[in-house]
Amino acid sequence: MRAEPTTSGALSGVVVADFSRVLAGPYATMLLADLGAEVLKVERPGPGDDTRAWGPPYASDGQSTYYQSVNRNKRSLALDLRTDIGWAQARELAGRADVLIENFKPGTMDRLGLGYDALATANPGLVYCSISGFGSTAGAELPGYDLLVQAMGGLMSVTGPEPGQPTKVGVALVDVVTGLHAVYGILAALHHRDRTGQGQRVEVNLLSSLLSALVNQSSAYVAGGVVPGILGNDHPSIAPYATYRTADRPLVLAVGNDGQFRTLTDVLGLPDLATDDRYATNPARVTNRESLRLLLEAALGTRGAEHWRRELTARGVPCGTVNDLEGAFELATSLGLDPVARIADQRRDVPIVTVANPLRMSRTPPTYRSAPPGVGEFP
Repeated sequence: MRAEPTTSGALSGVVVADFSRVLAGPYATMLLADLGAEVLKVERPGPGDDTRAWGPPYASDGQSTYYQSVNRNKRSLALDLRTDIGWAQARELAGRADVLIENFKPGTMDRLGLGYDALATANPGLVYCSISGFGSTAGAELPGYDLLVQAMGGLMSVTGPEPGQPTKVGVALVDVVTGLHAVYGILAALHHRDRTGQGQRVEVNLLSSLLSALVNQSSAYVAGGVVPGILGNDHPSIAPYATYRTADRPLVLAVGNDGQFRTLTDVLGLPDLATDDRYATNPARVTNRESLRLLLEAALGTRGAEHWRRELTARGVPCGTVNDLEGAFELATSLGLDPVARIADQRRDVPIVTVANPLRMSRTPPTYRSAPPGVGEFP
């Protein structure tokens, strides 16, 4: 029997004091807000969050699309924390909050009298989440920008078209991963508080989040002593698992086992490759990936990518074409994934278009209640 959704979110009743800005923190608090938490975004009067000015592009209501991407379902409080009035309002908010999240330079909130130790005395159940670039000890003075962490944390050393050309990922991926880790820590701390009544401090930093998210690449170093390098679109441990040229545009093959490889060679008219000692097993294919690429691309080059996608998909070989974002959203829409949500907001003449939360929950699904607020906008 399918459960009917409830009218309230899974986090309804949870109050979040959001002292974060830019991306990692705001992304985390938006995810909490989507699940029903009341998020109060604390911003400096006037310009507010830095990302409000990060444009073009701009949405139909004049806000930067960057700011809109991580700030729906929130209210904004314009507080100058350097003034007595602003500080007192911040203390009052923290005193009644279930969660406080901040990503100032380590030590800043303590100097403002808004650190965990100061607030937990009055609010012992507070879950206090701090996000930094390189931790709160020896790395406290390092600037915590996503691009720097992609470089210093090793991501760019394994990303790029070829050796000698380290390349950043096309989105601030480390910030996003760190925001997800922040949510994970906050929810665990809330669960602990529900059982014990005790809040706690949660700390997460961009560098540690990246090293964890590098998964097999990090493991290759810590467990195998291997320092991975740039392989372009090739996989360090699987082949064929990359982009390959066809008659018109690239095709991605993601062949994860020997059975799939045998099917691939059959569809391409190259059945002898499946029994060739150079390619019969995955370790052999990884060792001989370059010669294998030449053979595969010679066959793939006889037809276009869409032809091969249809033929290989029908036979169970994982593959796909390379889409731009327009194509990606069209694909998600065609699959019934509803990737776009629209927020009808009485404060604005037109609905706000936003990227849908990826969660699907049968009883307490994410909701889209309000558009990203203006500075000090408290509907």
